Amino acid sequence: MNSFWNFFWLVIEIFVFFAYLMVLFHVLVDIFRDRTLSGGFKALWIIGLVFIPVITALIYLIARGRGMAEREHARAASAQQRTEGYLRDVVGRSAATEIADAKALLESGTITQEEFEQLKRQALGAPSGQPVA
Repeated sequence: MNSFWNFFWLVIEIFVFFAYLMVLFHVLVDIFRDRTLSGGFKALWIIGLVFIPVITALIYLIARGRGMAEREHARAASAQQRTEGYLRDVVGRSAATEIADAKALLESGTITQEEFEQLKRQALGAPSGQPVA
C-alpha cells in the first residue's frame, strides 16, 4: 500500500513540476515579447525569476496577467491573418477570374485563340489534349 501512495505522490509532483515549468516558460516568453517593457525592467524580471522563481512568477502573473493574455491574443490573431494571407496566395484565384483575365488578353490581341484555350484548360484543370466547352 505504501508503494502505491509513493507512486501517486510522485505523479502529482511531476505534474506540478511540469505545470510550473510551463508557467515559467510562458512568463519568460511574455517578458521578451512585451514591447512596452523597457530593457531594465526585463532584466529585473529575469533576475527575479532566477533567484526567487516561484514568487516572481506569481507576482508577474498577478501584476501583468491581463496584458499577457492580450498580447497572446494579438499574437494569435496576427498568426491567423498571416496564415489566411498565405493560403489565399497559395490557393490562388478562382477559375472564373483566370478565364476572365485570359479573355481580356485575347480581346486586346495579346494572346491568340489557341493560347486562350490553353489558359482556359489550365484554369479549369482539364488535361491538355481535351477541348473545353
